[in-house]
Amino acid sequence: MFACLFVVMLGLCFCSKGNSQSTLGRPSLFIPSEALVDSFAVFYCEIEFPPENETVLFQVFNKDNHDRLLGEYTSLNREAAIIPKIIQLYHEGNLECVAKAQNNSNVEPTVSDTQYLKVIEPVRGAEVVVPQSQVDFFEGETLQLNCELTAGNHVSYKWLLNGQLVSPSPLHHVADKNLLIDRATSKDTGYYMCVATNHFNKTNIFTSNSSEVMITFKERVSIPDISFTVLKEDSHNFSAMVTCRATEGTPPVTFSVYNTTELVANVTVEERNATFKVPLVLGRDLGWLHCQASNGAQIQNSPRILLKVVPVGGPVRIRYDYDVENYAVIGLRFYCRAAKGSLPQYRWFLNKTLLHDRGSFYHVVNQPPEQSILLLSAGRSSAGTYHCDVSDSFDSSSSISSNKLYLDKEVLNRLPVLVVAVVFGCFTFLVVLVSICCLAGVIFKQRQYGGNSLLSLEMKGLAAAYEDELDLSEYNKDAVFVEFDQASGASSDEWPRIEEERASQDEPAEGP
Repeated sequence: MFACLFVVMLGLCFCSKGNSQSTLGRPSLFIPSEALVDSFAVFYCEIEFPPENETVLFQVFNKDNHDRLLGEYTSLNREAAIIPKIIQLYHEGNLECVAKAQNNSNVEPTVSDTQYLKVIEPVRGAEVVVPQSQVDFFEGETLQLNCELTAGNHVSYKWLLNGQLVSPSPLHHVADKNLLIDRATSKDTGYYMCVATNHFNKTNIFTSNSSEVMITFKERVSIPDISFTVLKEDSHNFSAMVTCRATEGTPPVTFSVYNTTELVANVTVEERNATFKVPLVLGRDLGWLHCQASNGAQIQNSPRILLKVVPVGGPVRIRYDYDVENYAVIGLRFYCRAAKGSLPQYRWFLNKTLLHDRGSFYHVVNQPPEQSILLLSAGRSSAGTYHCDVSDSFDSSSSISSNKLYLDKEVLNRLPVLVVAVVFGCFTFLVVLVSICCLAGVIFKQRQYGGNSLLSLEMKGLAAAYEDELDLSEYNKDAVFVEFDQASGASSDEWPRIEEERASQDEPAEGP
């Protein structure tokens, strides 16, 4: 029993001694923090207290990839591992050293702390790449440029436009090797270049400049205007010179003219306008024309115009109005208009002198084809006879003249004879009318009181004279009023009877 116990304890002692020999110390890894690609570097790995009589295998791995061995060293005499390397890009990362007892599988491997190795590949071969494979864009579009390298890592990028640094902004985004421009305008047109830079140990700086790439942001063509003039070939042949014009748009621009839906002509020019020659017959409706304009973006269509030219025809008339200040005429406006004509040309004359666009006392304002206006200030210089001539703008060989108007400031500010006559006539008419009314009133009054107005006055006088003496109690009041009422309305054959009664009452009584 005791013998068995002794054997077991002896075995445990041997096991304990063997286990102590199966443990390796933790290795330490020494590498540079930065290294250039293709440069020479040495990795060191050692155990502070290496085991005796053990061959130790040191291996270096990237912590995240133990499938790829970066270097190894076999230590036979407890020396540190020295692993020389030609640095490549795959050496970059968190490296660690693994120590193993090469001939003793009972010894557990140990691993060092990780050390980061930054591998620098100098930049070269910078190039601006446009993903859309184009260099012409339109305003409002988005541009993306990439800076591609043949080689290089840990790179910082700068973008230059016409030699000036492109600063980040809400519309200009610089991210790594990319430049993104939102809603580009014509100001973004120019030569773009990218500059790639990296450095080693903060002292060695590597730079690669791309070649410049011209990027154009074209202005979109605007809606064109269409107009035409008439060209006289000879006395019987005319042509319409149709002009298409856009106010905006980067050339070249392609212009086309259509008659309704039929293409008449087109041309591509380095300008914003083009002119086309179209046959014309005066007075005939030749259809509706419109222009199209495009410089690679959306096609723009002009309004339609009718291709019809009516020659000038009469009569030509002048009318006028004027401005008054302090009861005096200070300015006039003459209006000249022809009865018909699509493209009239107006000319104003004072006496026989042609008036040009502007003078000291006048200003010509043309409003074709409706009319022409001559603005005048009333004064001594503007006195004279005015008229206008109208002709076709494309053929001045014949013209039509208006009636003539004489202008004089004194005459303008003098009351016209007609006005005086009308005012005097109205006054005379009022006087005559009042006189007639008065006469009619007198006649009406005479008829109301009868033919003998003197008798009526006498009666009124008598009534007034004896009014205090009469005893009205002897008379029937009602009868008196009836009598006078009858008297006022009696006919002429009743007046003798009334007078006799009055006379008998007035005679004095005879004596005894």
